[in-house]
Amino acid sequence: MTTIQTTEKDDVESIRKAKIVALVVAVSFFMQILDGTIVTTSLPQMAASFGVQPVSMSIGITVYMLTMAAFIPLSGWLGDRYGARRIFLTSIAVFTIASLFCGLASGLGEFVVARAVQGAGSALMTPVGRIIVLKNARKSELVQAIALITWPALTAPVIGPLLGSFITTYASWHWNFLINLPIGVLGMALVLRFVPEQREEDAGRLDVLGFILSAGGLTFLLAALELSVKWDGGLFPILSMLTAGILLSVMATRHFLRVTNPLLELSAFKVQTYAMATLSAGTASRVAINATPFLLPLLFQLGFGLSSIEAGAYLLVYFLGNLGMKAVTTPLLAKLGFRTVLFGNGLIAALSIAACGFLVPATPRFIIYALLMVAGLSRSMEFTALNTLAFADINPAQRSSASTLSSMLQQVAMLLGVAIAAAALNVSVSLRGVEGPGLADFRWAFLVVGAIGIISSLRFLQLAPDAGAEVSGHKIGTK
Repeated sequence: MTTIQTTEKDDVESIRKAKIVALVVAVSFFMQILDGTIVTTSLPQMAASFGVQPVSMSIGITVYMLTMAAFIPLSGWLGDRYGARRIFLTSIAVFTIASLFCGLASGLGEFVVARAVQGAGSALMTPVGRIIVLKNARKSELVQAIALITWPALTAPVIGPLLGSFITTYASWHWNFLINLPIGVLGMALVLRFVPEQREEDAGRLDVLGFILSAGGLTFLLAALELSVKWDGGLFPILSMLTAGILLSVMATRHFLRVTNPLLELSAFKVQTYAMATLSAGTASRVAINATPFLLPLLFQLGFGLSSIEAGAYLLVYFLGNLGMKAVTTPLLAKLGFRTVLFGNGLIAALSIAACGFLVPATPRFIIYALLMVAGLSRSMEFTALNTLAFADINPAQRSSASTLSSMLQQVAMLLGVAIAAAALNVSVSLRGVEGPGLADFRWAFLVVGAIGIISSLRFLQLAPDAGAEVSGHKIGTK
């Protein structure tokens, strides 16, 4: 009896510690993702402050993205070599200090340098933070732990523009960066207090060539996707960067498969659950879901003619939907399993995205609210299920590389979703021969994105019925 009680106490304590670690990581993730979405609202005011044209401010976003892309491949090795806790703490410190200098910048040059440093800190934060969660949560605790570190990615892109608009209007653009200081200090204090140090005994020497090839490949790919959204400079630069990114990525893959101690171990892609959740169906699903926060504000402002504040009221409903699914994620996965959830919920998510294209100003408000709530709920469930399934069958030796590769693919999926949505809008506008997008153009964009989501949800039927059962707790025949 005493042994059973001791075991139960150990289980409860293990769950508590895993949740605390996940919450600590989530705080830092929230700061990082919020910063990426909040800054866009203050670019015109920053341009006026620096004495430059607003279009010149886009370099601040671009340099952040490119430095982040360059350093992501290095994150797993650094975590193994110097300890995940130490590198995570360093990444938060770098990000926070760079945020201070962004807020204090008096010219565009200073701002660009600070953003580059901020991007380097951001690159290490997500993959290393995920490694920490994976190392501190048992498989039975993984769903709840992943759900906790997923909510920043769901909520920050929705509330970031609203918060940024409010701060810029009633305070100044500087506070869009200075707001990171208390969050960053809190995050570092929590890491020091609650996150245990864990490091690999032998991380091996740094694979310099692998780092150069993978960093270059990811950087060029993301730059091409970013350029395709803005359509700056025409088609040639986009195709050139895309070609360079693909070639370098292929060279990096061949290199990793040949050397004995590669920077990134690719064996995780031999695990069906990981490959499905991150590379094939998972990427397509993320493309569809990531396009939605980009399209919705444009629909409400350009299609409906609403102000940013009025559009924000609708987005808050979408935000509430993202939060509302957390309480039922674990029991649903336990009852239905990953295969059924990813297929059924993915279908609901895709159909709700496509349905947004048929919204018009005359649509009753309660119908818009209901649709946005469903879209938010299904988005939350899909992200949590994908992020959990990805690591359901990954062994400890594969964690660092698997986390790094997952972060790289998620960055590609995020920009690819925006690029596809923007391309659909632009093509529709060009075919209609009008100057700006209208409701008809948004309808086509949402339908294209929704179709991608439908196709990805069908792919999940290739999973075994008991895929990831050790993590979800699902037993065949319990439906």
